[in-house]
Amino acid sequence: MISGLFQYEFLQNAFLTGIIIGVMAPLLGVFVVVRRLSLIADALSHVTLAGIAFSLLLEKKLGFLSGLNPLYMGMSFSIVGALFIERLRNVYKHYQELAIPIILSGGIGLSAIFISIADGFNTDLFSYLFGSVSAVTRMDLWIIIGICLLVIIAIIVLYKELFLLSFDEEYARASGIPAKYIHFIFILLVALVIAASMRIVGILLVSSLMTLPVAASIRIATGFKQTILFSILFGEAAVVGGLFLSYYLDWAPGGTIVLLAILILIFTIVYRNIRLRMV
Repeated sequence: MISGLFQYEFLQNAFLTGIIIGVMAPLLGVFVVVRRLSLIADALSHVTLAGIAFSLLLEKKLGFLSGLNPLYMGMSFSIVGALFIERLRNVYKHYQELAIPIILSGGIGLSAIFISIADGFNTDLFSYLFGSVSAVTRMDLWIIIGICLLVIIAIIVLYKELFLLSFDEEYARASGIPAKYIHFIFILLVALVIAASMRIVGILLVSSLMTLPVAASIRIATGFKQTILFSILFGEAAVVGGLFLSYYLDWAPGGTIVLLAILILIFTIVYRNIRLRMV
């Protein structure tokens, strides 16, 4: 694969995209996990699937949007899903967790309808479900670079606010932090990252890349910033290692990346238990 990186553009696209996703997915994932919103990634990934299926349906049945990257429609659906989640969280103030399964169910339902109208799965949709190294285009790479810059800038600028909201929302609100708008920005960033990550990891597995590295990091980190650092390192290890293995073994990259992330998680759990026994 090393020599291929200098020869084939699709490998360059996949490798660079994987490195970028390995940074921004765990980076946002730390705040997602701490705020107990882990399932939001699953909900928005299924909404993204509905957007992808809708785009492919229009292209297949009507010839409409022919040549347009389905990523755009997936992002649009993901953003709309994020807005609905935020709206439902306000409607069900005492049962805010209900917003996530409602949107998840809606995403699955729409996906099933669009796929059935399009007469079942096709190769394009399968690559979106489980990820594909060859499917990443140069345009996808530029879009993901833009989203990554947006995420990093937002985290740097809003770090203090996000930190306070993650650990003590009542105190954050009392301190004058505009919690509603900060959460709105945060959930939009999550929606964009999920939609952008699907090319490499796949829609059905993208939530794993936002949670598994964080779960592993929590086991050994001693502070919040260290948790972020370890999460990114574990995410990068899973993505880069998964891409190499999937290339040589001809496995689905998404599944390979997730399995490596699980192995890293198991290693940290065992390492933590050994350390506790030695103390």
